[in-house]
Amino acid sequence: MRVVGWLMVAVVGAAAVGVLALHRGETVNAVWFVIAAIALYSIAYRFYGAYLAANIFALDAGRPTPAERINDGRDFVPTNRWVVFGHHFAAIAGPGPLIGPTLAAQFGYLPGTLWILVGVVLGGAVQDLCILCGSLRRDGRSLGQMAKDEIGPVAGFTALAGVFAIMVILIAVLALVVVNALNHSPWGTVTVGLTIPIAMLMGWYMKVIRAHDVTGATLIGLVLLGVALVVGRWVDQHPMLGPMFTLSSPALAWAIIIYGFAASVLPVWLLLAPRDYLSTFVKLGTIAALAVGIVIMRPDIQLPAVTRFVDGTGPIFAGKVFPFCFITIACGAISGFHSLISSGTTPKLLRAETDAPMIGYGCMLLESFVAIMAMVAAAALEPGTYFAINSPAGIVGADPVTATATISGWGFPVTPEQMETLAREIGERTIFARTGGAPSLAVGMAHIFSRALGGSALALWYHFALLFEALFILTTLDAGTRVGRFMLQDLLGNLWEPLGRTSWYPSVVLSSTLVVSAWGYFLYQGVIDPLGGINILWPLFGIANQLLAAIALVVATTIIVKSGRARQAWVTLVPLVWLLAVTMTAGYQKVWSPDPKLGFLAGANKLAADLATGVVVPEKINQVKAQVFNLRLDAAVTAFFMALVALILVEAVRVWMDSRKPAT
Repeated sequence: MRVVGWLMVAVVGAAAVGVLALHRGETVNAVWFVIAAIALYSIAYRFYGAYLAANIFALDAGRPTPAERINDGRDFVPTNRWVVFGHHFAAIAGPGPLIGPTLAAQFGYLPGTLWILVGVVLGGAVQDLCILCGSLRRDGRSLGQMAKDEIGPVAGFTALAGVFAIMVILIAVLALVVVNALNHSPWGTVTVGLTIPIAMLMGWYMKVIRAHDVTGATLIGLVLLGVALVVGRWVDQHPMLGPMFTLSSPALAWAIIIYGFAASVLPVWLLLAPRDYLSTFVKLGTIAALAVGIVIMRPDIQLPAVTRFVDGTGPIFAGKVFPFCFITIACGAISGFHSLISSGTTPKLLRAETDAPMIGYGCMLLESFVAIMAMVAAAALEPGTYFAINSPAGIVGADPVTATATISGWGFPVTPEQMETLAREIGERTIFARTGGAPSLAVGMAHIFSRALGGSALALWYHFALLFEALFILTTLDAGTRVGRFMLQDLLGNLWEPLGRTSWYPSVVLSSTLVVSAWGYFLYQGVIDPLGGINILWPLFGIANQLLAAIALVVATTIIVKSGRARQAWVTLVPLVWLLAVTMTAGYQKVWSPDPKLGFLAGANKLAADLATGVVVPEKINQVKAQVFNLRLDAAVTAFFMALVALILVEAVRVWMDSRKPAT
């Protein structure tokens, strides 16, 4: 009977994927996305995840884990598997599975959806589980430490340098998404800004007023979040306060830079821990509500399966569907950032090795489901509305009439009146050119929530969705900044021992300043970019993140080969070869493509030529000079990342070959 049951699941899942892949002409219902995902993920977890656990790592419930053996009460603590599941999911589920699918929808819903479904089963979940198991067997060692131990010191140092550099790009891009979402939005700015004192109040309450009263602090935080939404609306409608909190992109960028510094230097109990705890509640609750809303409303998908922009002429970001769909959607399919969590806190918490498939493989499948829901929310919008929100003014024009005419000329009808009505309904002054994916996803989520509850309070649901996305992003930003500070202190400690002490406050301030300055520079670069920054920084982020995944898969393959299971190394080699093909192709095109809209160097040369011929107006000369420098810097950074991965791969192949040689 079990065989029959799983065969039925397979048939239903195949039918759902067939509907999504082959349906043309009329709209397709969102329920097919849910059915396809649940069926595929269930089969993958039951069979492929079990295969990896039994045949690659031979997980044994009786083997003591690092948490059981070391159990220092601080870092290594045996923990209930459901608690670990929640911690691991909260740590890996950043904004990537929300934003990536939303941006990749410019190709249509089909390419991104297929990549999410297939990529997570054969790539993302495999990477997370293999790195988690590898770390479990090595006393919870980090990815960089495992690279050093398994491949060699050169690979280890290279991996550590690559991880730090990639972290800088990651934080900058995530901060840019927040800036673009809150740009000239006093309601959103005030609501998100109030989460900072709310988190500090929770931390102070649990530290000073009633120690360890988690329930009381949770109730306080959730109630005050609701108050923050109401206060944000009141400020938005206030004749004096509204304009005061209508901040420009540069002002928002500086505000986030200051926040990042504060989150890194303040005691963890005062801001970071309570904010992340509060964010977890909002994350899980909103994801569950969105899933229920999609099932209840069963919205029709308005975007076509494939758009004309698969040829690389898309307005949101340049590049053809291959390779750029597969780096735009990272989290949700495969994300190198996850390998840092799978070799970080998680392996130090597991009570039993046999909990690893549920944590490593299962959490990644759940995050992939979040990505599917994000694709549904974005694709359920009218195509004209989707492109009007996400297309930068530098592409479609700053005037509403010009912008809508351009978008309608692509075959996606939209009018200025429609966009004006939508902006009014969601409580915004304008919704044009809100690049970054977050605003359009918030609109899609707001429509689903509003219709599920009778079609009212669209503005409230829109700003709640923005709050949800901002909490996702800022959680990763503040934690990432602190992690980056730890990494930099480790490095500086080699130069002068006191700089490596995390308890020495001057070192904390210095390293925090350097880390925030690094990602703040790239953030400001995106803010002043006339195309909204996403066209430049998101592909750079995608390439960096997927190259980090390639590093993780190289390490995982090395672990498998050295364990005597070289014949089964295909489980990591297949996704590794695919990722190398995707990222190296994308990296090459971003650096050396002759198309100024695509290639960093070509774009810099075009702007330099405009400066030389006097085309640039005087007041824009300094800005354009900065763009030329930044584009060339981006090219150098991309080439640097590619060289790092190539070096690690060469070192690993040498180890693989040596492991295959017979002992003498």
